Amino acid sequence: MSLDIKSIMERLPHRYPMLLIDRVTEVIPQNKIIAIKNVSANDPFMSAGHYMPAPLIVEAMAQAAALFSFADEGTQSRPEQGKAVYYFLGIDDATFIKPVVPGDQLRIEVQAVRLSRAICKYRGQAFVQDELVAEATILCAVRNSPESPI
Repeated sequence: MSLDIKSIMERLPHRYPMLLIDRVTEVIPQNKIIAIKNVSANDPFMSAGHYMPAPLIVEAMAQAAALFSFADEGTQSRPEQGKAVYYFLGIDDATFIKPVVPGDQLRIEVQAVRLSRAICKYRGQAFVQDELVAEATILCAVRNSPESPI
């Protein structure tokens, strides 16, 4: 399974400039997802420095994990897409090895460590070409979306 930007925007509530996934190239259900972020000098976070801030690399991993969590549409293991909220709970063992600069294409690989209906743990790695630039373990919660007050 692969996803273009339109399909990604249907699944995630994020919008520019905080949507940090441009394309999903591969999803292996119950195992991993591979996503792409094209880093541009025009990205607003690049004006503060000349590299992608480390917290945004981890946020991109979390967004990829959220997309991964709904890859098994129709299963009963988690709430359905559009009927759930995905919360980023924590980061462990984050390592930032090399800066990510404009012109780089960030390949984000997120592997499932533990999946359950409510709490999920993932191991994320970010690469530029085939060189590891960052990695982290992330913890996320999946909850039913609150009903609209309207």
